[in-house]
Amino acid sequence: MRITVLAGGVGGARFLQGVRAYAAGLPGSEVTAIINTGDDVTLHGLRICPDLDSVMYTLAGAVDAERGWGREGESWRIMAELTEYGAEPTWFSLGDLDIATHLVRTQMLAAGYPLSDVTAALCQRWQTGVRLLPMTDERCETHVVIADDNGRRAIHFQEWWVRHRAGIPALEFVQVGLESARPAAGVLESLTEADQVLIGPSNPVVSINTILSVPGIRDALRDGPAPVIGLSPIIGGSPVRGMADACLPVLGVETSAAGVAGLYGARSAGGVLDGWLVHTGDTTELPGLAVRSRDLLMTSPEATAAMVADAVALAGR
Repeated sequence: MRITVLAGGVGGARFLQGVRAYAAGLPGSEVTAIINTGDDVTLHGLRICPDLDSVMYTLAGAVDAERGWGREGESWRIMAELTEYGAEPTWFSLGDLDIATHLVRTQMLAAGYPLSDVTAALCQRWQTGVRLLPMTDERCETHVVIADDNGRRAIHFQEWWVRHRAGIPALEFVQVGLESARPAAGVLESLTEADQVLIGPSNPVVSINTILSVPGIRDALRDGPAPVIGLSPIIGGSPVRGMADACLPVLGVETSAAGVAGLYGARSAGGVLDGWLVHTGDTTELPGLAVRSRDLLMTSPEATAAMVADAVALAGR
């Protein structure tokens, strides 16, 4: 079975652990993950891809489990020295081990390699067991329009998310570079040749919707042969992790499993979903959408693999 997953961030990384565990029980199965790169940013001259790195480190068993991102056994001497120099920004921390990844990526990009090739080269070291593809090779960064004492302006998503903890009300999310972005090498093929497509329980606005906004990806999902099953990132009206509840209202979407399903839309009505898994106690009613309720807490890769099995079973129905 060829499984393609749309994912981003810590939730997507943990979900992919379960997808990999599920696929391991099906000889010959392959898993491809299309990862959000809207969070990418250049700081201190280094190109940083937070979602790609979180997924790569998690699948390799090298992630800091307590934080959910960054490297296990990390140290912070370089960041401390940058702070002593007064080098901005000081609100975004880069660990010493993590900086090595960013150095290699930055050097390869400067040499002319596309991000998809760079990602494949980095994953050669980590042996993730999942093929990781950036959503696009082009620079396509999410910015947040805010209004403060300096007036209405746009700041990078990372500044809004990390520095301000999404505490400044967002007026709009804008993907800078979206017009010229194209799906990265292998992305469309992974969607059109898949036997099963899963939309992971990642932030529905700044991860999944950003991926779907890349020209060609939404159409490939809508027109492709594989069933598309999504898993709700909202449980009981709240995100399990992260701050999706600060993002969904910006799009006029209710923070609920039903609200997110409506954002993605049923394929029969021009959206992308064929099926939708919600947590026990939550409900969603959308014409043309098959819905199943089950425990969606990713307490272990095995528990998540059982979620994946239910998603595949729902697709078969």
